[in-house]
Amino acid sequence: MKILLIEPPKAAATIGGEEVFLFEPLGLEYIAAGVVKDHDVRLLDMRLDRNLDLQLEEFNPDVVGFTAYTVHVNTVCGLAAGVKRWNRKALTVVGGHHATISPGDFETQDIDVVVRGEGIEPFRELVRRYEAGRPFDNIPGVSVRSDKGASDAPIFSALDLDSAPFPARHLTSAYRSHYYCDWMKPLASIRTSKGCPYRCSFCAQWKIAHGQYLRRSPQSVLEELCQIEEECIFFADDESLVDPKRMMQLAKRIREEGLRKRYFLYGRSDTIARNPDLLKAWVEIGLERVFVGLEFMRDEDLGFIRKQSTSNDNEEAVRVLKDLGLDIYASFIVRPEFSREDFAAYRRYCRRLKLDFASFAVLTPLPGTELYSDVKDQLITHNFDFFDFLHTLLPTKLPLKDFFGELTRLYQTAIPMGTQLLQLKRYPPWEIPGLLLKSRKIYGRLRSAYKDYD
Repeated sequence: MKILLIEPPKAAATIGGEEVFLFEPLGLEYIAAGVVKDHDVRLLDMRLDRNLDLQLEEFNPDVVGFTAYTVHVNTVCGLAAGVKRWNRKALTVVGGHHATISPGDFETQDIDVVVRGEGIEPFRELVRRYEAGRPFDNIPGVSVRSDKGASDAPIFSALDLDSAPFPARHLTSAYRSHYYCDWMKPLASIRTSKGCPYRCSFCAQWKIAHGQYLRRSPQSVLEELCQIEEECIFFADDESLVDPKRMMQLAKRIREEGLRKRYFLYGRSDTIARNPDLLKAWVEIGLERVFVGLEFMRDEDLGFIRKQSTSNDNEEAVRVLKDLGLDIYASFIVRPEFSREDFAAYRRYCRRLKLDFASFAVLTPLPGTELYSDVKDQLITHNFDFFDFLHTLLPTKLPLKDFFGELTRLYQTAIPMGTQLLQLKRYPPWEIPGLLLKSRKIYGRLRSAYKDYD
């Protein structure tokens, strides 16, 4: 059978996304790996290649599969409608984060099947039965639309990470030179674990994994790393360092193998603060950058989101990373209730910590999270295009125009201009004009985001 898997683009109203960074579609590469030996599979990354109509006409797929985060719901429903206009008989399937936590949002006549949870095995069985003309009843994690509506299926999470096939990266060969995060380009991604033992109220990953923290063995991770051609590697884990013993073992295996890559991974501030020796071991094998969710500067705000870390953890983590010469990708959250003084305090805080880079996500109640359950009746918009972590979904203390003005100013001034200019030296000279133009465009879009609510 012919199978077309699609990574959707961001909507026109969405801010950020592939304008800021672009990671490989790892989820779809895993799905493809489960069927590529027996079927003709293509992967279309519409963040880079928008010509879906040409793919449909030339490839003539029997099955078209999409992945979607919350911000992609409207886009994917529209793309599925286009597929059905092209060929009503093509089987349309949706999986990914949002399909897992809120499958009802894909109950449309243009989407035949929704896959919830880990999709490798369910999708493989779905394709097997479709080819044989058999019904899809009782496939774990699979909800099927019918004239009576969509059937319900629990989240499929029965997965041994070591038994999963390696991602079918050859299917993205035409795009791989374009995957990046800032100056790390081309950038490959790898998953070494799934889930998180913590229970932050703004995150649904722990629910999707049923509260488990699943790990791959160091040997399995090393084998995959040795097959990745790119020098820069991003660890696409919910939390990479939460099991220090395993990560120390992995660092040891990588060192013994003599494998030299440039690594970028995510770590909680409390984990980093308590395990400086682990970070040092990773620096010795190529770790360059750490994405650390500092989230807030005040303990009361950290308590509000049930982060289970403290402001002291944040400051100690920054000290540890700086002492090791690591680049810090510091991520903060802006609450809609913030006043002008709160924004100013953030600015002073970032400068006191002498951060080189900081991002500021607006607190976003994603469906499936505890936060969403608490505040869903207060949402000022239900447009999924705005679930981009930069639009506010909740009422703001400041007028919307002033809120987005302060948010834009925070992005522009939390890091001193001299420090920002030094960061440009990391890029090839020919990329700098385009980078400055892109930044100006994004800041302009963010400053005027209040108009999107009219």
